[in-house]
Amino acid sequence: MTDPRDDATPVEETAADGSPVAGTAAEPAPLSDEAWGIDRDAEPTRAKRTPRGGAPAYRAGFVSFVGRPNVGKSTLTNALVGEKVAITSSKPQTTRKAIRGIVHRPDGQLILVDTPGIHRPRTLLGERLNALVQTTLGDVDVIGLCIPADERIGPGDRFINEQLDEYPRARKIAIVTKTDSASRHAVAEQLLAVQELRDWDAIVPVSAVEAIQLDALVGELLKALPVSEQLYPSDAVTEEGLEARISELIREAALEGVQDELPHSLAVTIDDMIQREDKELLEIYANLFVERDSQKGIVIGAQGSRLKHVGQVARAQIEPLVGTRVFLSLRVKIAKDWQRDPKLLGRLGF
Repeated sequence: MTDPRDDATPVEETAADGSPVAGTAAEPAPLSDEAWGIDRDAEPTRAKRTPRGGAPAYRAGFVSFVGRPNVGKSTLTNALVGEKVAITSSKPQTTRKAIRGIVHRPDGQLILVDTPGIHRPRTLLGERLNALVQTTLGDVDVIGLCIPADERIGPGDRFINEQLDEYPRARKIAIVTKTDSASRHAVAEQLLAVQELRDWDAIVPVSAVEAIQLDALVGELLKALPVSEQLYPSDAVTEEGLEARISELIREAALEGVQDELPHSLAVTIDDMIQREDKELLEIYANLFVERDSQKGIVIGAQGSRLKHVGQVARAQIEPLVGTRVFLSLRVKIAKDWQRDPKLLGRLGF
């Protein structure tokens, strides 16, 4: 991970263009009124250590959220950044890249690195995603282990917690997510259970969906960062390029409503983006890759209906991002067993 401080494989193609579519250290943070939504407009928690002269020490650094798949890491990243920089889905292992979102505060800057969920890999892609997580964790200043409030701590959570010992340089903060989905009693029990896992620098319960305790979390994260100059411009929200963000929005739309193994078999690439000068229109030509012919039929749907719906949903997300009308052309292609093929993985950006 870069720190500001320091041969084509043939695929079988079938066009399905569709018509134009367009806390506190060592113990849980107290369950304050804000934790239950009573005071959601409180000022952000500030770092308490100040240099001589009384001005807060400016802090900046890298924070990585880790946890099992589907524990709310990407939703939390988006909520803290204040803009959608990582796609979300109920499907496990939606995140496939280390996506940076940048949070700005008067006394500091958080660079959030949203990583794929740690899991037992069954494919070469899975192995590479786990390797990506390990590389990322070796570079960050703070690791936030996300554990949902509405599920008991299981073997997967304990396994990931044990893996954190391999990164002694990073401060460790426990984040109990999805508090809006659990009763007050259940949240309290989960906080006590999380406290038993290790000696945390802080434990913070949050709800990204309801924006509960987000400022408290930012405050704890900032306190754990080193004193540093600002690392990114004040208007930056992510390192992801426009093409990468668009391809992810298309994949998110394609994940909607699919079942079984198909979510893991979907990949998206952008062939071309053309800004029409004669009209306010951005033309985007994209490919959706699947691994088998049967999956292609699911993505396309009867008479192209599902593919058209994917385009409509994606376009509704892309147009606000690019600030203009969009023509989106989608084609479905087969890249047989691409998750296990090193050449195809490289071609698809993995």
